[in-house]
Amino acid sequence: MLKRLNKALPALLLGIVLYGMAAQLIGVWLTEDKLQYSCGLWIGVALAIGMAVHMAVVLEDAVSVGSSQGKLVAMSLLRYAVVVLVFFCIMKFGIGNPIAAFVGVMGLKIAAYLQPSIHKILSKRKGSEEVSADKE
Repeated sequence: MLKRLNKALPALLLGIVLYGMAAQLIGVWLTEDKLQYSCGLWIGVALAIGMAVHMAVVLEDAVSVGSSQGKLVAMSLLRYAVVVLVFFCIMKFGIGNPIAAFVGVMGLKIAAYLQPSIHKILSKRKGSEEVSADKE
């Protein structure tokens, strides 16, 4: 389903999750409150995944339906308002470390830079699996 929405989206989401796992492994050694760090980080990773899917849906809608620029701006503002609201809840209710949540959200940026490399690796792996299936 994600691939039908946007061909780059699966590799982007994989990059976000891999980044989250790396940040978890590194951060857990550096922080004193591991639970707060982990909760904040994975809330941020979930936000990054949600933002990526929302952007793909909005872009697909804009291309297929021809949405107005105003709707695109409104959807972008909605996306960032949700992020601000989640960060407010993190700080108000103490359900995670807000800095770790920010690190998790930055996974979207890191994954966007790594997406071409991840896509290339996945394409090679998929190609080798298809070749081995043909030989059998």
